Amino acid sequence: MRYLTFIAPNEQRPRLGALIAEDRVVSLARGDLPTDMLSLIQAGPDTWEEAEILARSTQSVWPLDQVSVKTPLQNPPTLRDFYAFETHVKTANKNRGREVPEEWYEFPVFYFTNPHTIHGPNEDVRIPAYTKAMDYELEVAAIIGRPGRDIAPDKALDHIFGFTVLNDWSARDVQRKEMKVGLGPAKGKDFASSLGPWIVTPNEFGRRETGRPGVYDSAMVARVNGQERSRGNWMDIHYSFGELIARASEGVQLFPGDVIGSGTVGTGCLLEITKGEGPWLKKGDVVELEIENIGILKNRVN
Repeated sequence: MRYLTFIAPNEQRPRLGALIAEDRVVSLARGDLPTDMLSLIQAGPDTWEEAEILARSTQSVWPLDQVSVKTPLQNPPTLRDFYAFETHVKTANKNRGREVPEEWYEFPVFYFTNPHTIHGPNEDVRIPAYTKAMDYELEVAAIIGRPGRDIAPDKALDHIFGFTVLNDWSARDVQRKEMKVGLGPAKGKDFASSLGPWIVTPNEFGRRETGRPGVYDSAMVARVNGQERSRGNWMDIHYSFGELIARASEGVQLFPGDVIGSGTVGTGCLLEITKGEGPWLKKGDVVELEIENIGILKNRVN
């Protein structure tokens, strides 16, 4: 299934829906089904099955180009973002004049970012007044569906509701100074993240499976103003989503709706491809992040 949040023509209130046949949207607003994505995720597998049955039988259908697609998940409970692609880690450290820390190879690391500044597809993202180095970051995000604590890597897929595209917008000049302090990114990150265009359930990735939990053979591409700037592949990730979820849940409970970001794919940001020198994003630039078998997340910066 491909779940989304959308606004139908001549309406103002968002609906919960599903994408079918690549270009048709069906409404899941019927019966006792939840009316928003987080409630659907929290409702559990029996409700997900009911939603799939409804998606195949409902008569409320619109062409995709006639609806307004919103972020699939607004205000998730938490948003953890990892640092799991080795190529990106190597390049980022090289730009700082150092080698990859040995600890990076011992366990996956993450930071918490702001779950209340989520943007959806086709929404403008404002450049903070405090930065002159706005950057995009091309990432995969997993949405937790079943709660769990101390989840084993090989059981992690049982806890994933689905995957979506994540743009971890970054203020690189601010981030650079914050990282020198040693506490991690804060104001360099918390002003915006984008999620979308929809959430794709794991069963949709069948033929792309790699044998590693939550890792698929899917191209990842970034474009700025229609020009390709970044290209990588999900399967290049060093730590699988199984390992990321195992680490995130170690000693703590994960809850339905929690977002787990992969970190940036190799070459997946201006920091890498310009060696940290820019040019950076400017007002009016349109950023498109695409992950094969998920879709395109498009935003304009202003």
